[in-house]
Amino acid sequence: MQDKPVTLAAIAGAHGVTGEVRLKLFGEGVAALKRYRAFNDSSLTLEKLKEDGKGGAIARFAEVTDRTAAEKLRGTALTVPRSALPALADGEYYHADLIGLPAVSTTGEALGTCIAVENFGAGDVLEIRRENGKRFMVPMRAQAVPEWNADRILIEAAYAED
Repeated sequence: MQDKPVTLAAIAGAHGVTGEVRLKLFGEGVAALKRYRAFNDSSLTLEKLKEDGKGGAIARFAEVTDRTAAEKLRGTALTVPRSALPALADGEYYHADLIGLPAVSTTGEALGTCIAVENFGAGDVLEIRRENGKRFMVPMRAQAVPEWNADRILIEAAYAED
């Protein structure tokens, strides 16, 4: 899990004619992204980064020198290795660490797999896909998810009922 790539942003398109790109940010904004110089196994080297005033950012990468090259990168996820991310305090988690984990109820029932972590404004919500393909959502709060670790997510049984 430590070397698994984690997506911090995605290239939304070109900005101007000199190779700058618009970024959609995932996580804590420009300040968090500025910690890193290299993305995608060092294939993109960050030279300049600034907020765009709309919740995104404008970036310049050393390898992108014109609008055509910038447009070709549209949709590209910007990743860093999981091991490069800052350590977490107790109770904190990275979405990438939860996605793919098996979910188990407090009564021991296998519930499925975490396939997404969403946030609609009131906190994170886990999306769990059952083996039969049905999905359900659980708020990432202590009452609903009393425990999680690198092996599984424990979900209070009452939140897992159909």
